[in-house]
Amino acid sequence: MTHQETEQFVQEISQMNRRGLIRTLKHLHCDFELDFTEEFLNSISLDRLRHIAIAAAIQSHDAHIAPA
Repeated sequence: MTHQETEQFVQEISQMNRRGLIRTLKHLHCDFELDFTEEFLNSISLDRLRHIAIAAAIQSHDAHIAPA
């Protein structure tokens, strides 16, 4: 991701609700497994969920996210 793409992605993530964040995590094309349970994803704070989504996207270099 370019710096501009990263900033845009962070902006989009910051506006997502829990459902959109979980959908985004499930649709990221990662080279590594994201094996979070629904229970875990529904129990953590929105800020922590946003952090996980941003970190996973940056690590996977996936600039395309699912809409909220």
